[in-house]
Amino acid sequence: MALVLERVALDEQHDFTTPSKKINDGDDLNYFLSSTAYKDLTIWLLQLNRSMFPTKQQTGDVQNSELTSPPTFSLAVLQLRSMLDELSNLIEKVPPHTGPRRFGNVAFRDWCRLAEEGASKLLQNRLSTTLDKYARENETNRTAMVDELKAYLIGSFGSAQRLDYGTGHELSFLAFLGCLWKLGFFADGEERSIVIGVVEPYLRLVRNLIMTYTLEPAGSHGVWGLDDHSFLPYIFGSAQLAPAIDVQDGSAPVPTEGSLPSAPSPCIAAKKELVLDWKDSNMYFSAIHFINSVKKGPFWEHSPILYDISGIKDGWGKINKGMLKMYAAE
Repeated sequence: MALVLERVALDEQHDFTTPSKKINDGDDLNYFLSSTAYKDLTIWLLQLNRSMFPTKQQTGDVQNSELTSPPTFSLAVLQLRSMLDELSNLIEKVPPHTGPRRFGNVAFRDWCRLAEEGASKLLQNRLSTTLDKYARENETNRTAMVDELKAYLIGSFGSAQRLDYGTGHELSFLAFLGCLWKLGFFADGEERSIVIGVVEPYLRLVRNLIMTYTLEPAGSHGVWGLDDHSFLPYIFGSAQLAPAIDVQDGSAPVPTEGSLPSAPSPCIAAKKELVLDWKDSNMYFSAIHFINSVKKGPFWEHSPILYDISGIKDGWGKINKGMLKMYAAE
């Protein structure tokens, strides 16, 4: 069977703590790479990635994972979508400051303040059943759970201090969703709904924040990085276009070469007008469309890594494998 992130057992004692920075040097990083946290994040990413591959049904039909044909969302997914909508609505309350500025717009700090002030209530309202199960009528436990989840959630929208956003913030949202999975907030088999119904709306919110408040890239490698801000849409988006896996065979490895017969050629990533045809249904091309909207000049010039990837001949399965390898190295 494919690896699945373990749940926190209800009958076990678990201490909830507010996350804090632990990686300060090379030794800390080496320790993290051998930790349970790193293992859990890796399993969670692979679990979500697998869910985005097209699936062969018993009838022989292939079920795609297009954004425009989402699965039926559960109450859990709908609750998180509602939460993201509320956070998105805060942008209207905090317009960007006018006038010249060199870096990000300081109004973003006001947005972050409002988001943080309302985060505990947002989580309490939407996770009440899950919180009740694990808090066991202990208000201290309940508060500790909310504080831990809140830190990952608020940490996923960028830095109010530096006015930037990058893949580390994106990873914080992945951790937030992983925490909810471990707490049983999501049902088994709901992974595709989580990506399409929660991760994609999160990415849209983040792109809105970047555009509205001109957020700087955080920890960017410049043109030699994959993307200034995101990585996950390239992983999940390449999975969407890879060959289908058998829905009945939970142990079958995901394809590492080839493409879905109906998938576009990777080379269209370098052609702005063709990206438009796929941006609404595929996460990979949605991310590239965003790049095209914020960067000027030829694609090969401002995004050389993505341009090189567009020349891969072995299909989207190969690209997906490479994206996972690159993400682990990052």
